[in-house]
Amino acid sequence: MSENSLKEFESLNIEPLIADRPAEPRDSSRLLVVNRKTGELSDRHFYDLPDILPPGTMLVMNNSKVWKARLEAAKVPGGGHCELLLTGRLSDDMKRWGALCRKIKPGQEVICPGGLRAKCTGTEETGGFAFEFSSPLDDAYLDKYGEVPLPQYILNARKRRGVQAPPDEDKYQTIYAGETGSIAAPTAGFHFTENVFAGLEKRNIKKVFVTLHIGWGTFKPVRAEDPSEHVMMKEAAHISAETAQALNGHAASGGKIAAVGTSSMRTLETFADANGRVAEGMRDAELFIYPGYRFKTADIFITNLHVPDSAPLYMTSAFAGRDLLFMAYKHAVETKYRFYSYGDSMLIL
Repeated sequence: MSENSLKEFESLNIEPLIADRPAEPRDSSRLLVVNRKTGELSDRHFYDLPDILPPGTMLVMNNSKVWKARLEAAKVPGGGHCELLLTGRLSDDMKRWGALCRKIKPGQEVICPGGLRAKCTGTEETGGFAFEFSSPLDDAYLDKYGEVPLPQYILNARKRRGVQAPPDEDKYQTIYAGETGSIAAPTAGFHFTENVFAGLEKRNIKKVFVTLHIGWGTFKPVRAEDPSEHVMMKEAAHISAETAQALNGHAASGGKIAAVGTSSMRTLETFADANGRVAEGMRDAELFIYPGYRFKTADIFITNLHVPDSAPLYMTSAFAGRDLLFMAYKHAVETKYRFYSYGDSMLIL
């Protein structure tokens, strides 16, 4: 087993702690503060964030918005229920799409809401499938019939607990989401509220936005025994000239930079040169960060509590240090923090 493997995290009894809904209000979620220099752990709440961050810190936040990428469907023949998680358009006429679908094989057809038919035409290198639809999947159709795709573990947690929850169209977004394109939310940003932003502003803590459209590669499990063999799928990312200039000027003046979420961190590291200077433009982010990686940009990391075999956990371990992070996760389990997308937050200083 590789020395950078995180198999020990699988021993933690996390399943009972999976959150099936966000905290209300959002900033009332718990915040586990991890100090890399001292190894100290402290239990706070997210609304304390303005008092914990060093004054003058610059937050980097992913403003990508989740689109209605989930479609209910029925297999033909037989009518067995299934669902499609659309991963991206494959043709300009909006008839060919990539999608994830369980128990489907090339040649099979499904019927989607409104009588739209789709045929599975083959597999993709990413592990998903290609589908040909009888009519275009345009914005009007997806707005009417599509759903914001919640992670399966949230749906499973609700089912176990008998929870009947209202639609998550607004809850499964950050309050600052603006650029549509993700099939999973940048969940570290869920905890921010206007009250938190007001508190940050009082302490001269600024924020800038980057965009990384999260695809299913972010939550594709890391199965390789040696994490260096894991292939991270490409995700479209963008940093504006204004944001790059602000980041570079802030870093040059000695200011602290805090990445909000793994998608923001991956964007920063993708656009940074060897000296940590961030470029503007558009790129495909395909960087997989695991223990041993040397970060070039952020001094501080805000993130959620992640799935044991996930790429976000490997990145968090690389930033915090594997032993310290495992200690923090053990503490989180023992003190019943809420885990995963709708769960509590962690601040790594």
